[in-house]
Amino acid sequence: MTTRVTAPGQPVLLGVPFDAASSALRGSAAAPPAIRRELHSDSSNLWSEAFVDLAAPGAFGDAGDVTLGATPRDDIQAAVMAILREGGRPVVLGGDHSITHPEVSAVRERHPRLSILHFDAHNDLYDHYEGDRHSHACPFARIMEAGLCDQLVQVGIRASTRHQREQAVRFGVDVIDMRRWAAGDRPSLRHPVYISLDVDVLDPASAPGVSHREGGGLTTREVVTQLHAVRVPIVGADLVEYNPSRDLGDVTASACAKLLKELLATMIDCPLPDASAQA
Repeated sequence: MTTRVTAPGQPVLLGVPFDAASSALRGSAAAPPAIRRELHSDSSNLWSEAFVDLAAPGAFGDAGDVTLGATPRDDIQAAVMAILREGGRPVVLGGDHSITHPEVSAVRERHPRLSILHFDAHNDLYDHYEGDRHSHACPFARIMEAGLCDQLVQVGIRASTRHQREQAVRFGVDVIDMRRWAAGDRPSLRHPVYISLDVDVLDPASAPGVSHREGGGLTTREVVTQLHAVRVPIVGADLVEYNPSRDLGDVTASACAKLLKELLATMIDCPLPDASAQA
């Protein structure tokens, strides 16, 4: 993998074709090229709603896909660290949600104060799932146990369990589930933020191409609006759990490309302070 950071703080795409930690269904390992293809499709353009031209030279980079070996979590963490060392901001295309743990491990080394804004239908706070402590259902338990962030805010949750509610209380997680969202609650972020965007936060009508469909979710418009509302620097991000084998007419690929476009533009609109960009 070769990084392509051409300016401090530049967002840089990184594909992680990994879904070995998935429960029930696999398929998200095939997502990175599908998302890239849709992002660059002639069916739309690379202008964001805030008139950021992502087609402009150097607007964002692309480091390609990680080559995964016998220790994939180490490989993922090293690839993210390579982007950070060059002054870039990683935007990871998954892959299942287990990849967020090694990504945040790398980002935390550069950011002593860190919030995480997590969009998802699920908390992903299980202590273990089917005996696997590194399942895609567990990354935020591992992150919080290790003290890798100072604030975790979860948005769109609507398939929680008693155990995960207890875990959220244990770790002091701010869970804005769909009932709180409908009542008007919104995130308030205290620190530079890592955004983790599980595509199944969207209602299946907007994103059928996921392994774990859960009705009653957010619309693409609501997620885009929340991304636009972020006013702290975005130090890294991931877009995970798109499963092309479950998609219908590339509807979910299109939603992923839209979210990615607005995420990249928001990162550009909220640049890092000089000291952080050079860290």
